[in-house]
Amino acid sequence: MDLTAVKPYGDIMNDGFVQLSFTLPVPAGDEAKEAAKQLLLKMGLDEPLITFMKDLGLDFTFFVAYGRCRHAVDYTRIQAPKARVVKMQMDEVNRFVQEHIQRKVVVVGACIGTDAHTMGLDAIMDMKGYHGHYGLERYSEFVTFNMGSQVPPEALVARAIQEGADAVLVSQVVTEKHGHIPVLTRVVELLEAEGWRDRVVLICGGPRISHELAIELGYDAGFGPGTVASDVAAFIVQELARRNLNRPQEGR
Repeated sequence: MDLTAVKPYGDIMNDGFVQLSFTLPVPAGDEAKEAAKQLLLKMGLDEPLITFMKDLGLDFTFFVAYGRCRHAVDYTRIQAPKARVVKMQMDEVNRFVQEHIQRKVVVVGACIGTDAHTMGLDAIMDMKGYHGHYGLERYSEFVTFNMGSQVPPEALVARAIQEGADAVLVSQVVTEKHGHIPVLTRVVELLEAEGWRDRVVLICGGPRISHELAIELGYDAGFGPGTVASDVAAFIVQELARRNLNRPQEGR
């Protein structure tokens, strides 16, 4: 295996075959299928094959296609932006808090703006957790406040200050037309205006959230799909220890 020239794997190593799906704003038919093939070629996919075409109505057509990717990447040079954190399980996080922070860690979280989807937030905060990992409510050394959905950024920041939060978690699932960018930015602006930005570990998460985007918006970390509570908890406590935020609770 040559890690300096990695290509997609379909049937045999480095054959480059990929499967993808997409919708075109054209009526279903031979012309639509040909348009899809030409797009695949322009994407850098050889031997394009349309395996499924479905008329969606109103002159929209859905396709499933295969093609052979002609490009490769040098895996040995990949440097993916991600939160720097040592993996820890729940009991390890609790011991770390006892030894290095020596008080309860206060976390306030919410889905903000018009976002009514709490699945991601609950996976991190709710006691039941997700995928066999208990949420932060189950951590003995954490005090958590899950504000739920459709919370105005102003209300989230006010509650964080009221509870003397160590960490603020912001979940955004609704991202159509990049609508998550202004509300995520608003939280940072409000914390800065209140003089609290440097006093909390600020984390955002969601299907289209990357660590790179989070840093660009002014957050300390961003977590995407597949994140479990222990990932977030470990980042919070390690960041708190790094900053030496061993301050007394305020506003409680």
